[in-house]
Amino acid sequence: MDTFTALAEPTRRTILEMLSASGNLSATEIYGRFKTSPPAISQHLKVLREAKLVRVEKRAQKRIYFINPEPMRELEKWVHQFALNLDYQYQALDRLLEIEKQKKEKNNGK
Repeated sequence: MDTFTALAEPTRRTILEMLSASGNLSATEIYGRFKTSPPAISQHLKVLREAKLVRVEKRAQKRIYFINPEPMRELEKWVHQFALNLDYQYQALDRLLEIEKQKKEKNNGK
């Protein structure tokens, strides 16, 4: 599963936010925070596992979920690069607009 596809669904983002805030949660604790049925939340957890966004450990009868930091770092790196590219494009546009403004001022001054 692709990271962006996994993150496209609000419930999965909420699960990641919960895990980020708490460090780890059992599946039961995660289910209890939603009005949705446990099987539906279980499907969301499965998607997050397949996307490698979360890790799960079995402890006795519990499944404990954690955020997998490596894909999050890769996502952060992608977002940072994306923002840099946008910033570069905006700077280029600013330079072009400044040139056009100077041309207009020069033509109006004649």
